[in-house]
Amino acid sequence: MPSMTRWTITPESPGSPAATALWRAYYTEVSDRWYLRHEGRRTDPAELARETARVTGAELAPPTGRLLVARWAGEPAGTAGVRLLDAARAELTRVYVAPALRGRGGAALLVGAAEAAARELGAARIVLDTRGDLVEARALYARLGYREIPAYNDDPYAEHWFGKELLTRCA
Repeated sequence: MPSMTRWTITPESPGSPAATALWRAYYTEVSDRWYLRHEGRRTDPAELARETARVTGAELAPPTGRLLVARWAGEPAGTAGVRLLDAARAELTRVYVAPALRGRGGAALLVGAAEAAARELGAARIVLDTRGDLVEARALYARLGYREIPAYNDDPYAEHWFGKELLTRCA
């Protein structure tokens, strides 16, 4: 019987080669979707290079954040990040799974690992924002127990905000 390939998820530096490549893939996908929807074009390569270099993910590094990298068969395949917004709330961000590996449970595993990381950072609640066209993400969050909440930021691209109470784990 062949062995089953499984996901592994580990914390990683936001500047690592794997995290950088996954950030670029994530940004390309969400940016292209926005531009195709609103302007009928893909992201300009110069803008892509500028924005991925500008938004480094430093806020996802310890001590107030974590970046998680998921690997499938040892290869980088997805990310999720958390960062503290205040003493009680963490924000979930950069949830991404490579298109070829979607539907294999990686996104739910990443979100679960991010929730655990948020608890370790001391958060009692996790929040996130997303866009209306990212219907797959909204469905994932709803399936995982996130509920729509009032806006907690003024991000010009955010159209939906979600929150979830983080239950403390008993030993």
